[in-house]
Amino acid sequence: MNVILFGATGMIGRGVLRACLRDDTVTGVLAVGRTPLGVTHPKLRERVQDDPSDLTAPDLDLAAYDACFFCLGVSSVGMKEEAYRRVTYDLTLAVARRLAAANPRLTFVYVSGEGTDSTERGRSMWARVKGRTENALLELPIQAYMFRPGIIQPVRGAPSRTRLYRTLYAVTAPLIPLLRRIAPDLVITSETLGLAMIAVATPGTEITGHVLRPKDINRLGTVRDQA
Repeated sequence: MNVILFGATGMIGRGVLRACLRDDTVTGVLAVGRTPLGVTHPKLRERVQDDPSDLTAPDLDLAAYDACFFCLGVSSVGMKEEAYRRVTYDLTLAVARRLAAANPRLTFVYVSGEGTDSTERGRSMWARVKGRTENALLELPIQAYMFRPGIIQPVRGAPSRTRLYRTLYAVTAPLIPLLRRIAPDLVITSETLGLAMIAVATPGTEITGHVLRPKDINRLGTVRDQA
């Protein structure tokens, strides 16, 4: 499959990129973002542009892509709802709508978050906006899957770019082995997340529903890793 990847410079995106480059069923990856990756690989192409949602370049054949893994996002800490909505909802839907128009058979995987508010009416700002984004994506004429991971463990040099998250990961890192013993489905590595994305985009994979939580993501990642 050919994959178009957004957010590859982030902690989640780097894990997904690594999984794609290592998986034999992924024949090519186009990474779209604002900053260069600093990575070279025979499968990998990059488009570095100020507006990641601008997919109008004449040399960009969107119909050639089988899947989009959308890992682009920002922390809501310190942000007003309007600004957070522009990045979380507006940008995501601009990309998804254009891809849907180019290839209705495309699989679109969106990294949301555990606690997302599908009703869009809760008190938590980020959860409402994520819920609205999920609902809009699920209405598009593509195969859309919402990934709601819980605790994500960065692996193999994929730290978060958000200072708060880096601090939290550093503090909680010693607890990860304990969490894995107590609640093995709660912790997901960034690479397992990528493998799970590849799994949902692979024909014949058994998938229950379009909103996938930590247990589902870990199961799919494990299945793909053993394939």
